Amino acid sequence: MITETQNIINDIKELKNSDLVSAKETIDKEIEALRVMENEMDASLSAALDIMQAARGRIILTGMGKSGHIANKIAASLASTGTPSFFVHPAEASHGDLGMITEDDVIIAISNSGESKELIDILNYSKRFGIKLIAITKNPESSLGKAGDIVLKLPNSGEACPLGLAPTSSTTATLVLGDVLTVAMINRKGFSKEQFNQRHPGGKLGSILQKVSDLMHKGTEMPVLSLNAGMQETLLEMTSKRLGCVGFTDENGILVGILTDGDLRRCLSNDILTKKACDVMTKNPKVISPEAMASEAVKIMHDKKITNLFAVENGKPVGVIHIHDCLNCGIV
Repeated sequence: MITETQNIINDIKELKNSDLVSAKETIDKEIEALRVMENEMDASLSAALDIMQAARGRIILTGMGKSGHIANKIAASLASTGTPSFFVHPAEASHGDLGMITEDDVIIAISNSGESKELIDILNYSKRFGIKLIAITKNPESSLGKAGDIVLKLPNSGEACPLGLAPTSSTTATLVLGDVLTVAMINRKGFSKEQFNQRHPGGKLGSILQKVSDLMHKGTEMPVLSLNAGMQETLLEMTSKRLGCVGFTDENGILVGILTDGDLRRCLSNDILTKKACDVMTKNPKVISPEAMASEAVKIMHDKKITNLFAVENGKPVGVIHIHDCLNCGIV
């Protein structure tokens, strides 16, 4: 019984070792394909990028099967980083979706072999209407390669698949080539974090790139009074604006102090209502620029153990941000 159990354990260990060997071989083969592609890159890359940058319309990605899946991702990456792009399925293109493509667009067609028959109608369409075509294939002499104005060559180094059939190394190389194009276009266009934020208003990326000005309370929502305001007026302002604080400005509109509900609790006394706000406020409060990232505001509030932060321009308050505003947007 012990021998049988030990044999099972040994079989499991051997299977696990085999899995690790297979994993490392797959990774090595895909890295090798990327190295081949890197070494074969030439002036065609810059020529393709010139065409993309000069496009007055959109970048149209197309491809069949696994190439289509990769094309979809490349289109999404380009579109989210300032280069208008979308994917057109080659089979659907033959049934009316060719109408999505205009003479101002640029087509990037992907096929590892370069002989995907589903691409034929798109290739003919591009020639008929003089639409620039960038071909991504391992075979420049293929139908796709010959039709392209520019050919970006994929490595002809075989697949990581042990059968040599399933798209593995080729799709990885295509995906990386798409990232190469995307990053190059970001650099060429000088695409900024602010522009990235505009295209990613939702999710974690959007929250990370939120500015203070995106979240702050401003205008009539901002709890601000003059330096000489009495405590009764201050209490009414704090209660009505519901932000747990009031800012105070001097005769020039410069923020000179802040009073929070916490400050009020600490200085409660029988004569509190007879005092002026300037007698109990915190002078020279911590402030932030409205153009600063909201994550920076969170750090300041966390480090200073405060819950509110006034945003100022030239010393004058233009808004106030509360820690809850940041937390509600997923900024922590």
